[in-house]
Amino acid sequence: MSATTARGAPERAPAPASGVDVPNKGIITASIMLATIMQVLDTTIANVALPNMQGSLGAAQDQITWVLTSYIVAAAIMTPVTGWLSDRFGLSRLFIVSVAGFVVASMACGLSTSLEEMIAFRLLQGLFGAALVPLSQTVLLNINPKEKHGQAMAIWGAGIMVGPIVGPTLGGWLTETFNWRYVFFVNLPIGLLALAGMIAFLPRTMPRPRGFDFFGFAMLSLAIGAFQLMLDRGEQVDWFASPEIWIELGLAITGAWLFVLHITGTKAPFIDPQIFRDRNFVTALVLIFMVGALLLSGLALLPPMLQNILGYPVVTSGLVLAPRGVGTMISMILVGRLVGKVDARLLILAGLSLTALSLWQMSGFSILMDRTPIVVSGVVQGLGLGLVFVPLSTIAFATLPQRFRTDATSLFSLLRNIGSSVGISIVSTELAHNIIVNRAELTSRLTPFNPNLDAMGAGTGLGPEATLAMMNQSVQAQAAMIAYVDDFKLMMIVTLAVMPLVLLMRGPKAGAGGGAPHAALD
Repeated sequence: MSATTARGAPERAPAPASGVDVPNKGIITASIMLATIMQVLDTTIANVALPNMQGSLGAAQDQITWVLTSYIVAAAIMTPVTGWLSDRFGLSRLFIVSVAGFVVASMACGLSTSLEEMIAFRLLQGLFGAALVPLSQTVLLNINPKEKHGQAMAIWGAGIMVGPIVGPTLGGWLTETFNWRYVFFVNLPIGLLALAGMIAFLPRTMPRPRGFDFFGFAMLSLAIGAFQLMLDRGEQVDWFASPEIWIELGLAITGAWLFVLHITGTKAPFIDPQIFRDRNFVTALVLIFMVGALLLSGLALLPPMLQNILGYPVVTSGLVLAPRGVGTMISMILVGRLVGKVDARLLILAGLSLTALSLWQMSGFSILMDRTPIVVSGVVQGLGLGLVFVPLSTIAFATLPQRFRTDATSLFSLLRNIGSSVGISIVSTELAHNIIVNRAELTSRLTPFNPNLDAMGAGTGLGPEATLAMMNQSVQAQAAMIAYVDDFKLMMIVTLAVMPLVLLMRGPKAGAGGGAPHAALD
């Protein structure tokens, strides 16, 4: 008879300790990182191709956004179930099937001939892709000894953070050079390489018996799905002026409330509440939520600012933002060597400080600037976020018992994704609102009797109507730039506000949780 926990749930037997003697560790790492980058790229690569998809698929403006929404919601719902699927079918088998399914769904998306087909295949893509990021993090933690977790998380973090930065640029280039279908077809060579390495070298794991808490999963799925829909649809339907948003908010609150009540009272919960007793892990969840919000919010704001206000082409915008990824890569390389030698909390604080500094620099943007402020602030922010991500990903699991690892990595990825959605929704809503407010403030001083209008018309040789049109365009650009600056200031304040949370973390104790020897694959 299998052992049971004090709560009566079946206890998962520990896997044999290894973690140091895993053969072909380099090929395994390269393969799972290819799969991870492929999935992370798809969160942003399709955004720039939406206008082209809209015309090709005959979709309306409000309909084409479901190409993004369907993927986000499906991935969010399936991410928490990764731990159970890993135990039920075996980690290696689940990983291989997820990669294969993601590639097939990507090809089907590229071959879609209608909006309905596209949405259905994007749902499948999200369902298969949800497990890739948490599984890759779990494998890297398991195949490396504890003293090398920092370097492993540096490799993992590089793929997670650089992917969204490269995505819009790659998507824009593929769309302009070929057509929008290639933003999906590009997954075929990447996925096949990842599959070949994983099938050949990823150590096989045996399934472990584990019951499935259907009610807990259903309530968590309801909460996450409704919340993601609310965030994604809010701006289109004017937020709480729409009954749809109130319904989605009510479903999200109800699902979350019933889920919490259920897992604290059932014998075999979908997610063991004991996982939340680890202070490092809970604090890391809050911080990764904020990191996700800051990273993706900035990436959501900058491309339209560069293209719509400063007039940069899509490819040029990507090149101007590329130094941000360079800064991230540099900090990843450095911090991978520093973790274990320098207190991880100090590294996180240093990273948050650099992130706040970069946002302060961005609050000085203007429509008359050249590329230098964008490049400099991007490098500083890349350095900062890289310094945060690696030690945070390491310390989050440092004191957590190994039996919770797959569930924990799933929650870690889930909170990062939800943070991204929340951050993008907040900054987008604030941007739209502030543009209206700023425009009203600026135009209040522009009247037909303003002598500056006559002076401008005389200086340009334009008539009154042309002068007013030129002035209107200038006012709109100024109002938008002020709104962007206000968003950057808000992000800076949030960054400074979360810094004290780092003090709640503690270093791992010898032999506790993460300090124990790790299995080759959990």
